[in-house]
Amino acid sequence: MTINKQKNGTSMTVALEGRLDTTTAPELENELRESLEGVEELIFDLKALDYISSAGLRVLLSTQKIMNKQGTMKVTGSNEDIMEIFEVTGFSDILTIE
Repeated sequence: MTINKQKNGTSMTVALEGRLDTTTAPELENELRESLEGVEELIFDLKALDYISSAGLRVLLSTQKIMNKQGTMKVTGSNEDIMEIFEVTGFSDILTIE
């Protein structure tokens, strides 16, 4: 998985490419832990994400909890397969998805 972060003031976009699964979720979690301080708007760009597992969903959920305290978080660019996973798991009700 490739993680591309772009920070612009208090806004940060995290673009994910490849597979977010048990192997790559800890890497994303570490990247986010190091860079969320001072971020008020977080955008996950998933247009190049092929797959997300329960481990990846857990990272999104824990990040959502952090962002609830310090700002907003939204998910953009989800393909049909990722959207189906969000809907089946109920994440479409928890996350702001555009």
